[in-house]
This record gives sequence, C-alpha cells and structure tokens, in this order.
Amino acid sequence: MKYDFDLAIDRNRSACEKWDNVPAIFGVPDALPMWVADMDFAAPPAVIEAMQARVEHGVFGYTFPTESYRGAIANWMKQRHDWTIQQEWIQFCPGVVPALSLIVDAFSEPGDQIVIQTPVYPPFYRVVKEHGRELVHNPLALGEDGDYTMDFEDLEKSFAGGKVKMIILCSPHNPVGRVWSRQELDRLATLCQQYNVLVVSDEIHADLVFETGAHTPFAALSEDAAERSIICTAPSKTFNIAGLNTANMIIPNAQLRSRFRKILNRYSIGSITPMGAAATEAAYRHGGQWLDELLVYIRGNMELVQSYAHEHLPELKVNLPEATYLLWIDFRNMNISHEELTRFLVQEAKLGLNSGAAFGLDGEGFMRMNLACTRATVKEALSRLHRAIEAWRAK
Repeated sequence: MKYDFDLAIDRNRSACEKWDNVPAIFGVPDALPMWVADMDFAAPPAVIEAMQARVEHGVFGYTFPTESYRGAIANWMKQRHDWTIQQEWIQFCPGVVPALSLIVDAFSEPGDQIVIQTPVYPPFYRVVKEHGRELVHNPLALGEDGDYTMDFEDLEKSFAGGKVKMIILCSPHNPVGRVWSRQELDRLATLCQQYNVLVVSDEIHADLVFETGAHTPFAALSEDAAERSIICTAPSKTFNIAGLNTANMIIPNAQLRSRFRKILNRYSIGSITPMGAAATEAAYRHGGQWLDELLVYIRGNMELVQSYAHEHLPELKVNLPEATYLLWIDFRNMNISHEELTRFLVQEAKLGLNSGAAFGLDGEGFMRMNLACTRATVKEALSRLHRAIEAWRAK
C-alpha cells in the first residue's frame, strides 16, 4: 500500500486524551489504551500539507466556510455515498455532540420524549437527559448469531403514545457496527412519517464502511425523509482530525435549517477555525485513497482479533462489524459480573477498553475495542488478553 499504517507514533506526553489520561481513566499507569474513538495514525498527508500551508500564511483570524469548503463536502457525499446535496444545506458546528445538544434544545420541549436505540454512544443519553427531555429506550434486538436488528414493534409502541418528538439514529451504529440496510431505513422512515417524528441521524461513521456503497444517508431515502431529518456528519473519525472540532450538519429542510442557525446564534456557536477549514477541505478533496487503504488495514486488524479469539479465546464472541474501527466484543461466556470483567481487563490483562455498560444496560458483558492502531498494538493486546485468561482459567 502507499500509506504505512504500521508506523508507530509515540502519542505520550502530547496532551493526548487516549494515551496520557490512562492513569486517570483506568486507575493504572500501564493499561494499553484501546478505548476512545480516535486513531493512532497520522492524518492523510494532504491534510497535513494543507495545515502546514495555512501555518506558513501566519495569520489566523476569523474564518468562515467558503464555497470551496462546502463544495468539497458536497462532492464527497456524491462520490462516496451517491447523495446529491445542495451547498446551502450545510451548516457548520464545532462537533456532532454539541450539535446534538443544540438540536434537542431547538426542536423539543421539556417533557417531550426522545428515542435512542440502545446500546448506543453514551452522549446520546446525556444530551437528552440534561435538557429535561424524557429518554425512551428502543433496545436493538440481538440474535443468536450476534447480529443486531431494530425492534420495529417496540419502536412503534413508543411512537404510538404521541409524546415522541425525535429519534436520534446512530447510522452506522456505534458500538455494534451495523450499517442499516435500505429496507430497515425505509421502514423507520415510514414510521417517522406516520407519527410525525424528527430524525436526527448521527452519520459520523458513514465513511468507515467496509462494503463500498452500503451506507444510505437517511435524507437520501425520499423527499419526506429529507424534509424531516438532520444529518450529522464530520471528517473527524474518518481522517483522525477530531481535535480540530469540525462538523457539518446537512439539513435539506429550510425551516429546520433556519431554526438550527438561530440556536447557534443564541449560544454564539458556529465559527470554524482556520485549521479546521483547511484540514476538512483537503481531506474531502484528496483523502479518498488514504481512506481506502485505511479500511483494508483496519479490516485486517479485526480479522486478526476474530481468528485469534476463535483459536485461543473461546470465551469471547467476536463478530466483524459492517462499519467503524470499533470492535464490540461479547465476554458474557466468562460468566462473571460486568464489574468483575472490567476489573479483570484493567488489572489482569492491562487493557484499557470501553466498558459496554457505558453504552447502556444492554451493553453489560460487552467491551468496545478500538482497532484503529498498528498491527503490533493489536498483537500486544491479544497477547495480554491471552495470558490473563489463561491465568483466570487456572484459578
């Protein structure tokens, strides 16, 4: 491949949340960090070059999203997802999670119900509860084969109560790695139309799909879906530039777009940084080959974990996700409590993973492992886990 993803970059002592905060997060200094969703890889060379050119300019004043910036996003959506968008639909925000918080504030009232599909990304819980809205769980159905599906019967029961104003969709889903099929999304769209529910679709992992063209943006389903949805996107996960605080909401409905802009203005949020603008445009214009090779490399990491677990760690169930660089591992066959599992992985295996319980009660017994790292890191993690489980078996 053109890009070397085996290159190890020392991220210690760089104010890196993932590595430098290990003692604070896990309580031990030597846990191997495979948790928070950023990569251990350098951003694409084109991104770094664009930022270097911006630094050489030397002036970092107030910046706005240009026509060229918006055009890069529109071109990417068309080329990568076969979705034609208008530039005026794009609204900058400094992150998807801040955007979710603003959307809940702008498009619901205290006491309104908002649905999330659990287990799911922890901030979904927070942005609903902290705004005084009623959180409604629509748990995903877990099959015997380890695949997750939407429970549409339960979802319609929630909608039928008449208090649900919004569903926050995770598409592709974090942490379970599902890429929702066109049929599933169509069924969801039909229910949302029938019960007049706004769809806020977090599609931050949409570019990290292993089957080309598998992801369907919710707003691309139909005219009605476009008119009742806000699509949350960002280059952050795709190109490992989360620290640049750059995201873009795509809002086809002019009224929804206007209300979103008003809430941005209310809280004085919405100014893009010079570095974020330069990096985002370069990533979307020149990062395609880098991303293609990245996906091949990450898939290799995932297949390594799956095959190793199958051969050496039968206590674990490892299903390959359809998207994301996050592996949702089932430890339930160890038959220990989630608290004991967490202690075991940190204290005995010296691994820093995301606790499945953080994603909701449905996540107990699971752990999320970040595999956007070097192959050597994955092998070290497997070695640590193998030694710890062998010792656990011997007790």
